[in-house]
Amino acid sequence: MNKDEMQRHTVRNFYKAVALSEQTGCGSASSPCCTPEAASPDVSANLGYSTDEIQKVPQGANMGLGCGNPQTIANLKSGETVVDLGSGGGFDCFLAAAQVGEKGHVIGVDMTAAMVAKARENVLKTDFKNVEFRLAEIEHLPVADSIADIVISNCVINLSPDKPQVLREAYRVLKPGGRLAVSDIVATREIPEDVKNDMDKHSGCVAGAAMTTELQGMLSQCGFTKIEIHLKEESRNFIKSWFPGSGLEKYVVSADIEAIKPDAE
Repeated sequence: MNKDEMQRHTVRNFYKAVALSEQTGCGSASSPCCTPEAASPDVSANLGYSTDEIQKVPQGANMGLGCGNPQTIANLKSGETVVDLGSGGGFDCFLAAAQVGEKGHVIGVDMTAAMVAKARENVLKTDFKNVEFRLAEIEHLPVADSIADIVISNCVINLSPDKPQVLREAYRVLKPGGRLAVSDIVATREIPEDVKNDMDKHSGCVAGAAMTTELQGMLSQCGFTKIEIHLKEESRNFIKSWFPGSGLEKYVVSADIEAIKPDAE
């Protein structure tokens, strides 16, 4: 098993364990954020979610696994089609489904079967008819070309060992003029090699973070325009709790990432 395969295997097993337990939150399995308190309203509020948003989703959908709130930059409209990369228990999908309404459609994609099963169970707790969940790696989306008005994601792209392929897939499924709206962890300085080789820290959303300049280049090479990467320095406060005492918050930060697939000429 090469390093990329090992990374996928470790990440999939970690989030399988999260889905099958009451455990929630980012970071390592021993991190204080990986407790039921991680999905509390206070923690979700720190990530940018309003009380109204937190109360809208079915119980069990908010697993405290994000690093921001892509809804704040998505500007969703009624009737739009949304694809969520790494949808987990469905938290952001349910929020999107409420915004796009009955004429809209939300597709959540996750590589962990237990997460997809949990998300589908959560659908049964709601009246939503416009949201579905599909099992697949985000490097190979089971979604048709040019179908989405917007692609969202929350703290997941950093987990992929092939980020350019993830972004190419996001570009492929977007309609011309479609939008990318992502909250993710990015590196602001070179991450130490021992951290990069630590699979636990990959699952914890820090070891695989791309440098902002690298991410800008990846997006541009895919064809995206109007690229904006907004670093949220205040996020270092909650990142500090993921691996206490490690100092990793000096290397990574949460960011809002926006880009556009140009209109067809």
